[in-house]
Amino acid sequence: MNGYRPMPPSAHASDAELMHQVAAGSEEALGLLHRRFARLVFGLAVQTLDRAAAEDLVQEVFLAVWRNATTFDPERGSVRAWLLQIAHFRMLNELRRRSRQPAIEPDPEGHVLASVPARDPGPAEAAAEEHRRAAVHSAVDELPPPQREAIRLAFLDDLTHDQVAAELGLPLGTAKTRIRAGLQKLRDRLGPQWAALVALGLLVALGVRYRSEHATLERYDRALSMVTASDSVNLRLGPMPGRPEEMHARYRGRPGVGTAVITFSKFPPAPEGRTYQAWARHGATWTSLGTVRPDGDGSARLIAESPTLVALPDALEVTVEPGSGSTGPSGPVVVAWSQ
Repeated sequence: MNGYRPMPPSAHASDAELMHQVAAGSEEALGLLHRRFARLVFGLAVQTLDRAAAEDLVQEVFLAVWRNATTFDPERGSVRAWLLQIAHFRMLNELRRRSRQPAIEPDPEGHVLASVPARDPGPAEAAAEEHRRAAVHSAVDELPPPQREAIRLAFLDDLTHDQVAAELGLPLGTAKTRIRAGLQKLRDRLGPQWAALVALGLLVALGVRYRSEHATLERYDRALSMVTASDSVNLRLGPMPGRPEEMHARYRGRPGVGTAVITFSKFPPAPEGRTYQAWARHGATWTSLGTVRPDGDGSARLIAESPTLVALPDALEVTVEPGSGSTGPSGPVVVAWSQ
């Protein structure tokens, strides 16, 4: 045969070389990158998500690598940093999605539903709303693909310009230019009589969040940044005598940062009318980190923020307290750690 046959990727190739081969369509190179980094991405994700969600996130990250390999620029950073940045944004998006899910109250007889006043728009309002959504979505769909993707990331996924640039593997200036150009084309396409529609339509149809939710997402972002920092500390709270051996919690903090993430694993349901409450001790003072109710798998996650957390604690414990929580640890200790 005289035709050119590309050489299979070498297990000794550099990360950047493998990325170049992935950009050329090599599934084998993607597989090698997966072997090198999947465990790292999973370990990062499972610190804030349950195992199933973390496994799904790993697949999403490498699917994003496959789709966006041509945008990777080795002059802007390493493959490892690029992958972790993609994982970071995917985790933040998953936490954002979960924060929007409403709590479901059992209502088998329909009494709660019947007591809620109807807030449905009238036929005219509903028709106008549907027309607005259709107009905006149609205009966005007709944008050139680079601008459409940037607009959707900026508004549908509610990413900052820096995050859009990182997600697409672009310089910040290029990402901003695509967003501006996309918005300008939306204005031109919808016409001057729709000047207010663009702003309102993007708010409604493309999902820009309210200020209070932004505060929550920023807190998630601070927590993820802290957990992924190289100098973050991981402390294991082990079970007290008489508690299941697999029951434990982990405290992740960072010196100088007033944010901590506490994950709970294999916790049995708290007794009726009681809750689990986490505590950190600095000197003789105990600070409440919050209360949790583990899910069916005994898992829960708690993000705590306090000026006292800039210093690593001298001791940590989780106690069983009244349902509304306590001002100080008074109930039985279930897991603990101390220096």
